[in-house]
Amino acid sequence: MRLEAALASALYSSALLFGLARAQDAEDLVGSVTSVVESLTSFVLSKPTFTPSVIKAPFFEQFTDDWESRWKPSHAKKEDSKTDEEWAYIGEWAVEEPHVLKAIEGDKGLVVKNAAAHHAISAKFDKKLDNKDQTLVVQYEVKLQNGLECGGAYMKLLQDNKALHAEEFSNASPYIIMFGPDKCGATNKVHFIFRHKNPKTGEYEEKHLKSPPMARIEKQTNLYTLIVKPDQTFQIQINGESLKNGSLLEDFTPSVNPEKEIDDAKDTKPEDWVDQARIADPDATKPEDWDEDAPFEVLDEEATKPDDWLDDEPAMIPDPEAEKPEDWDDDEDGDWVPPSVPNPKCEEASGCGKWEQPMKRNPDYKGKWTAPFIDNPAYIGVWKPRKIANPDYYEDKTPANFEPMGAIGFEIWTMQNDILFDNIYIGHSIEDAAKLKAETYDIKKPIESAEDEAAKPKAPEKAKSPMDLKFMDDPILYVREKVQLFMTIARKDPIEAIKFVPEVAGGLGVLLVTLLAVVIGAIGMSSAPPPPSPAKKSADKAKVNETAASAIHELAEATTSGTGSEKVQAEVNKRTTRSSAAAE
Repeated sequence: MRLEAALASALYSSALLFGLARAQDAEDLVGSVTSVVESLTSFVLSKPTFTPSVIKAPFFEQFTDDWESRWKPSHAKKEDSKTDEEWAYIGEWAVEEPHVLKAIEGDKGLVVKNAAAHHAISAKFDKKLDNKDQTLVVQYEVKLQNGLECGGAYMKLLQDNKALHAEEFSNASPYIIMFGPDKCGATNKVHFIFRHKNPKTGEYEEKHLKSPPMARIEKQTNLYTLIVKPDQTFQIQINGESLKNGSLLEDFTPSVNPEKEIDDAKDTKPEDWVDQARIADPDATKPEDWDEDAPFEVLDEEATKPDDWLDDEPAMIPDPEAEKPEDWDDDEDGDWVPPSVPNPKCEEASGCGKWEQPMKRNPDYKGKWTAPFIDNPAYIGVWKPRKIANPDYYEDKTPANFEPMGAIGFEIWTMQNDILFDNIYIGHSIEDAAKLKAETYDIKKPIESAEDEAAKPKAPEKAKSPMDLKFMDDPILYVREKVQLFMTIARKDPIEAIKFVPEVAGGLGVLLVTLLAVVIGAIGMSSAPPPPSPAKKSADKAKVNETAASAIHELAEATTSGTGSEKVQAEVNKRTTRSSAAAE
């Protein structure tokens, strides 16, 4: 609303000052007004240009032109224990600008190029990432340009080891953390899985987050952030909003630390153990008048035939409107019989045909007799095996001290292509991750949202009043309707008109002061002015251009300072004061 008011006020001021031009310059006037509108529109829709960030981190990627020196696609075979079939990572990768809702010129990302294909690519860290006693921050952008029906968009932080080769990266490559969105069918979640090393056996086990948040499945950019602190707590953010907080020690399955005691596998339930809480009463007997053979329903002897019952009318009759098909052959198809339809006479009466007494529920029916249940006097309770000390018990109080990580990889299968990844931050600073968000995501998100909203189909709706009009939809109609509204109100209450449509009042004020200055100047002159010279015409056009530039400047100030039409109106008041002083 502030933006519209600023646009309108700027155009009012420009258009009214353009009225000083001579009639023979009408075409120039129209062209200048059009130029103002186009300039304002261009200002509003302009997009920023990508500038690499100066943020430093153990690993930071914005996919600049040298990205291929860091990222290597995999040529390995995918391992699948469920089938003997081999899958190759044939999916292609590219670094390019988004083709859907592009917000920043020159801003490129890593893009999945093939649908229904296995993709794998990785990049090594300059040195291993050791998170012992430090905060770990993992943050990256995901842009699902074609949506996501089935596939992953998660990353893996790979375990540091000498055998880590990018060309052999696959689903079997050991990782430490897996984080990011995954969607297929009813599954829609943000994975957070970490592999934990058993200090007693040395074996690794995946720990899966319980109740993970849902992923954002849309074509706009979404920012996923994982923060793990030395106090063993974690936080998952989407677009800067915290959606999941918890503890590595409490919110993962299987649990990091096993139970201190376990069931004794050798213990067995005693043969005389009674775990049946209720039993049939052994002392109960069936009552002598209990008739198990009595039917559930009996004939209603009290029922009588309704007076309007039609005994001689059939319930179904041949369709009187049916006609024998022209291609019906009696010799081949047999005698034609019209289809039956419900008798319309029966619908007007209680019924047709032979009347019979209806059935009703038998009041003497009781069914099969069974003894009632009572509490079992011999009941001991639910048997459980005795507990013994867990021989495999250990306690790891610092699972956030992850094993060292040496690379990042995307190993995914997806039915949709053009998934874009960008602005990857892996480090230890929550503040730097937030700064990167402000430099990138916070800039592109409002631009994407505006373009996404503008692209949505909207049903044409005729404005109910001038106040419902939008300046950017039709500037000429907007100005005309606003002026007409001002004049209509002013005929009854000029003060109310100024309050209700201040932008028109400001523009008219500029015009009035200008006309007064012209009249006063004419009175002070003894002779008629000479015809306008070419230099005068050039000056008038220069004034037009100056006014247009001033209008654009007013718009820029309004959009950046947030004061809207109030600042524009104040500027009009200043011009009025200067014009009055010059006239005196």
